Amino acid sequence: MDFIMSASIISRKFILFTLMLLVSTSSLAGNFKVQSAEISKIGNGYILDATISYPLTPRVKEAISNGVPITFLQQLELVHSIAIFGKYWQWDKTLWTTSLRYELRYHALTEQYVLKALDTEHYRNFPSLDSALTALGTIKEVSLPPEHLANTDGLIFQIRSGLDLYALPTPMRPGALLSNKWQVTSPWKIATWP
Repeated sequence: MDFIMSASIISRKFILFTLMLLVSTSSLAGNFKVQSAEISKIGNGYILDATISYPLTPRVKEAISNGVPITFLQQLELVHSIAIFGKYWQWDKTLWTTSLRYELRYHALTEQYVLKALDTEHYRNFPSLDSALTALGTIKEVSLPPEHLANTDGLIFQIRSGLDLYALPTPMRPGALLSNKWQVTSPWKIATWP
Protein backbone atom coordinates (compact mmCIF):
# COMPACT_ATOMS: atom_id res chain seq x y z
CA MET A 1 0.00 0.00 0.00
CA ASP A 2 2.87 2.37 0.76
CA PHE A 3 4.27 1.76 -2.72
CA ILE A 4 1.00 2.82 -4.37
CA MET A 5 0.77 5.97 -2.25
CA SER A 6 4.37 7.02 -2.99
CA ALA A 7 3.93 6.29 -6.72
CA SER A 8 0.78 8.39 -6.72
CA ILE A 9 2.58 11.30 -5.04
CA ILE A 10 5.51 11.03 -7.46
CA SER A 11 3.20 10.97 -10.49
CA ARG A 12 1.32 14.05 -9.20
CA LYS A 13 4.60 15.91 -8.72
CA PHE A 14 5.72 14.89 -12.22
CA ILE A 15 2.45 16.13 -13.76
CA LEU A 16 2.67 19.39 -11.81
CA PHE A 17 6.30 19.88 -12.91
CA THR A 18 5.38 19.19 -16.55
CA LEU A 19 2.51 21.69 -16.45
CA MET A 20 4.74 24.36 -14.88
CA LEU A 21 7.37 23.74 -17.55
CA LEU A 22 4.79 24.07 -20.34
CA VAL A 23 3.40 27.30 -18.89
CA SER A 24 6.85 28.83 -18.45
CA THR A 25 8.02 27.97 -21.98
CA SER A 26 4.77 29.13 -23.58
CA SER A 27 5.04 32.49 -21.84
CA LEU A 28 8.56 32.94 -23.24
CA ALA A 29 7.49 32.17 -26.81
CA GLY A 30 6.61 35.76 -27.72
CA ASN A 31 9.27 37.67 -25.80
CA PHE A 32 11.10 40.57 -27.37
CA LYS A 33 14.79 39.96 -27.99
CA VAL A 34 17.76 42.29 -28.23
CA GLN A 35 19.59 40.71 -31.17
CA SER A 36 22.72 42.85 -31.00
CA ALA A 37 24.06 45.75 -28.97
CA GLU A 38 27.41 47.28 -29.88
CA ILE A 39 29.20 50.35 -28.61
CA SER A 40 31.52 52.29 -30.92
CA LYS A 41 34.04 54.97 -30.07
CA ILE A 42 33.59 58.20 -32.04
CA GLY A 43 36.11 60.90 -31.20
CA ASN A 44 36.02 61.35 -27.42
CA GLY A 45 32.59 59.76 -26.98
CA TYR A 46 30.76 56.50 -27.41
CA ILE A 47 27.60 55.63 -29.34
CA LEU A 48 25.24 52.66 -29.22
CA ASP A 49 23.91 50.68 -32.16
CA ALA A 50 21.40 47.92 -31.40
CA THR A 51 18.85 45.70 -33.08
CA ILE A 52 15.72 44.44 -31.31
CA SER A 53 13.17 41.96 -32.64
CA TYR A 54 9.54 42.41 -31.67
CA PRO A 55 7.53 39.19 -32.10
CA LEU A 56 4.11 40.42 -30.98
CA THR A 57 1.57 38.11 -29.42
CA PRO A 58 -1.82 37.82 -31.16
CA ARG A 59 -3.42 39.81 -28.31
CA VAL A 60 -1.03 42.76 -28.81
CA LYS A 61 -1.49 42.64 -32.61
CA GLU A 62 -5.26 42.66 -32.14
CA ALA A 63 -5.07 45.70 -29.88
CA ILE A 64 -2.90 47.59 -32.40
CA SER A 65 -5.18 46.71 -35.32
CA ASN A 66 -8.14 48.04 -33.31
CA GLY A 67 -6.44 51.41 -32.91
CA VAL A 68 -5.20 51.02 -29.32
CA PRO A 69 -1.93 52.95 -28.85
CA ILE A 70 0.82 50.64 -27.54
CA THR A 71 3.84 52.16 -25.78
CA PHE A 72 7.20 50.44 -26.20
CA LEU A 73 10.12 51.04 -23.82
CA GLN A 74 13.79 50.63 -24.61
CA GLN A 75 15.68 50.76 -21.30
CA LEU A 76 19.38 51.61 -21.30
CA GLU A 77 21.63 51.25 -18.23
CA LEU A 78 25.27 51.91 -17.48
CA VAL A 79 26.44 49.89 -14.48
CA HIS A 80 29.80 49.91 -12.69
CA SER A 81 30.57 46.37 -11.55
CA ILE A 82 33.14 45.84 -8.79
CA ALA A 83 34.36 42.27 -8.24
CA ILE A 84 34.48 41.46 -4.53
CA PHE A 85 35.13 37.70 -4.67
CA GLY A 86 36.18 37.28 -8.28
CA LYS A 87 33.35 36.40 -10.60
CA TYR A 88 31.27 34.85 -7.81
CA TRP A 89 30.21 38.01 -6.00
CA GLN A 90 30.05 41.48 -7.52
CA TRP A 91 28.81 44.84 -6.35
CA ASP A 92 26.85 46.66 -9.06
CA LYS A 93 26.17 50.39 -8.96
CA THR A 94 23.92 51.97 -11.58
CA LEU A 95 25.62 55.12 -12.90
CA TRP A 96 23.10 56.12 -15.55
CA THR A 97 19.74 54.91 -16.77
CA THR A 98 17.27 56.17 -19.35
CA SER A 99 14.25 54.94 -21.28
CA LEU A 100 13.41 55.61 -24.91
CA ARG A 101 9.62 55.57 -25.25
CA TYR A 102 7.72 55.02 -28.50
CA GLU A 103 4.02 54.82 -29.21
CA LEU A 104 2.73 52.64 -32.04
CA ARG A 105 -0.84 52.95 -33.28
CA TYR A 106 -2.84 52.06 -36.38
CA HIS A 107 -4.92 54.68 -38.20
CA ALA A 108 -7.72 52.89 -40.03
CA LEU A 109 -8.62 55.90 -42.20
CA THR A 110 -5.15 56.17 -43.76
CA GLU A 111 -4.32 52.46 -43.28
CA GLN A 112 -0.96 53.51 -41.85
CA TYR A 113 0.96 52.54 -38.73
CA VAL A 114 2.20 55.62 -36.91
CA LEU A 115 5.33 55.38 -34.77
CA LYS A 116 5.82 58.34 -32.44
CA ALA A 117 8.92 59.02 -30.33
CA LEU A 118 7.35 60.26 -27.10
CA ASP A 119 10.48 62.16 -26.01
CA THR A 120 10.79 64.21 -29.21
CA GLU A 121 7.22 64.07 -30.59
CA HIS A 122 8.71 62.91 -33.93
CA TYR A 123 6.24 60.90 -36.08
CA ARG A 124 6.92 58.34 -38.81
CA ASN A 125 4.31 56.53 -40.94
CA PHE A 126 4.62 52.95 -42.20
CA PRO A 127 2.46 50.92 -44.61
CA SER A 128 2.78 47.68 -42.59
CA LEU A 129 3.17 46.56 -39.00
CA ASP A 130 6.36 44.66 -39.85
CA SER A 131 8.05 47.75 -41.30
CA ALA A 132 7.06 49.79 -38.22
CA LEU A 133 8.46 47.12 -35.88
CA THR A 134 11.69 46.92 -37.91
CA ALA A 135 12.16 50.69 -37.62
CA LEU A 136 11.33 50.55 -33.91
CA GLY A 137 13.91 47.80 -33.38
CA THR A 138 16.74 49.67 -35.09
CA ILE A 139 18.72 51.85 -32.68
CA LYS A 140 21.41 53.92 -34.40
CA GLU A 141 24.06 56.21 -32.95
CA VAL A 142 22.57 56.89 -29.52
CA SER A 143 25.13 58.95 -27.58
CA LEU A 144 26.21 57.62 -24.21
CA PRO A 145 26.85 60.01 -21.29
CA PRO A 146 30.50 61.13 -21.48
CA GLU A 147 30.77 62.00 -17.78
CA HIS A 148 30.79 58.28 -16.85
CA LEU A 149 32.99 56.97 -19.66
CA ALA A 150 36.47 58.31 -18.85
CA ASN A 151 37.49 54.79 -17.80
CA THR A 152 35.45 51.87 -19.16
CA ASP A 153 37.07 49.21 -16.93
CA GLY A 154 34.35 47.49 -14.93
CA LEU A 155 31.56 49.25 -16.84
CA ILE A 156 28.64 47.23 -18.14
CA PHE A 157 26.19 48.73 -20.61
CA GLN A 158 22.93 46.82 -20.89
CA ILE A 159 19.71 47.21 -22.84
CA ARG A 160 16.27 45.63 -22.80
CA SER A 161 12.87 46.35 -24.30
CA GLY A 162 9.27 45.84 -23.28
CA LEU A 163 5.77 47.28 -23.25
CA ASP A 164 4.61 50.01 -20.89
CA LEU A 165 1.41 48.36 -19.70
CA TYR A 166 0.56 51.34 -17.49
CA ALA A 167 0.19 53.47 -20.64
CA LEU A 168 -2.67 51.29 -21.91
CA PRO A 169 -6.23 52.63 -21.67
CA THR A 170 -7.57 52.16 -18.14
CA PRO A 171 -10.14 49.41 -18.96
CA MET A 172 -7.41 47.25 -20.57
CA ARG A 173 -4.77 47.69 -17.87
CA PRO A 174 -5.84 45.07 -15.26
CA GLY A 175 -6.22 42.30 -17.83
CA ALA A 176 -2.90 43.13 -19.47
CA LEU A 177 -1.05 43.22 -16.15
CA LEU A 178 -2.35 39.76 -15.22
CA SER A 179 -2.09 38.09 -18.63
CA ASN A 180 1.10 36.46 -19.89
CA LYS A 181 0.04 37.49 -23.42
CA TRP A 182 1.22 41.01 -22.59
CA GLN A 183 4.39 40.07 -20.64
CA VAL A 184 6.92 40.25 -23.48
CA THR A 185 9.86 42.15 -21.94
CA SER A 186 13.24 41.01 -23.20
CA PRO A 187 16.02 39.96 -20.85
CA TRP A 188 18.92 42.38 -20.37
CA LYS A 189 21.52 42.24 -23.14
CA ILE A 190 25.05 43.38 -22.33
CA ALA A 191 26.59 45.50 -25.09
CA THR A 192 30.11 44.89 -26.34
CA TRP A 193 32.70 47.62 -25.84
CA PRO A 194 35.18 48.50 -28.61
